[in-house]
Amino acid sequence: MSQSRYGLSRTVARPLIIDEVQRGGDDLIRAIKIIVDRSQDRGQFILSGSARFLTVPTLSESLAGRAGFLDLWPLSLSERTAGPADFTDRLFSEPSSLLATRQSPWTRDAYLDLITEGGYPQVLTIGVPAVRRSWYEGYLSTVIVRDIGDFASLRDAEVIPKVLSLVAARAGSPMVHADVARDLAVRPDTVRNYLAYLDIVFLTATVPAWSGNLTSKITKTPKVFVTDSGLAANLLRVTADTLRSPGHPALGDLVETFVLSELMKLQTASDSGFAVYHLRDREGAEVDFLLEGPDGKLAGVEVKASASPTASDARHLRWLKGKLGDRMTAGVVLHLGSAAGSFGDNIYALPVSALWEHRSLPRS
Repeated sequence: MSQSRYGLSRTVARPLIIDEVQRGGDDLIRAIKIIVDRSQDRGQFILSGSARFLTVPTLSESLAGRAGFLDLWPLSLSERTAGPADFTDRLFSEPSSLLATRQSPWTRDAYLDLITEGGYPQVLTIGVPAVRRSWYEGYLSTVIVRDIGDFASLRDAEVIPKVLSLVAARAGSPMVHADVARDLAVRPDTVRNYLAYLDIVFLTATVPAWSGNLTSKITKTPKVFVTDSGLAANLLRVTADTLRSPGHPALGDLVETFVLSELMKLQTASDSGFAVYHLRDREGAEVDFLLEGPDGKLAGVEVKASASPTASDARHLRWLKGKLGDRMTAGVVLHLGSAAGSFGDNIYALPVSALWEHRSLPRS
């Protein structure tokens, strides 16, 4: 293999940035590997791509031990507001500090705008819903035809958007492949393969079930989410205006999708690191997200589309606290209202904007 074929000769300035690296195939990866093995200088290459490099099935080579990997998600609210990204760190270490701001400037209507906009930088400059919808449709078509088509043979490519739409509609429920397959009249292994492809191109995220030997009644089925709430809203054909209708059936799942997307972005910025799980038992107890820190400490997050949460909304967090004791540092009910408060025993009601310290978007 020729390193010069890829412009990798030693005379080329470093760092060398290579975009869509997965398209270069194993030959490109081997060439990079050889150069890195010859010289231990760090930062020789910056590799980017629209697929999870280590899981692309057409690549047998990896750069394990030679590269660091960073997932870049759509823009977070911490980035957009220039706010801190320490919500989860405080949740583990000093949860009571999250009550420092008792009143958020964010309104329910403003949250609905955020949820349906999503975080893709290109979309945030589009103010017309019809144009935004066209952008999402073009983006999804490009990802399916180009990015997934690069590494997979798709016999029924038109099924993939339908799978993704069902993921968006079932965001708050465990993902049962047989149920999705039945709805689409396809085989369960087709659904399983297509979900794997969607994960590779960053369109979905899997939240595994947590058990920790808490009880034998805990279910082990994961949840699957669309990684951007704006894309999910487009798939469900809803806008901020339609979501303002009382009791809209898509609102709860979209709020949960939005919160997960922010948690994933905080995950990449966290100094200590944490994993995201969900918890559900067969008797109806459920916690939307369970965050586990590297020291085994846990924090529970419930997501409510209500603007006025009650003590009843925290009942599963109290149940979990009773099971875990001091191992659970805090529980929070994130909601679309403006007031923060305490339910006692380190369980709090917080506006969703607590995820970015309630900062406001800069005025354009």
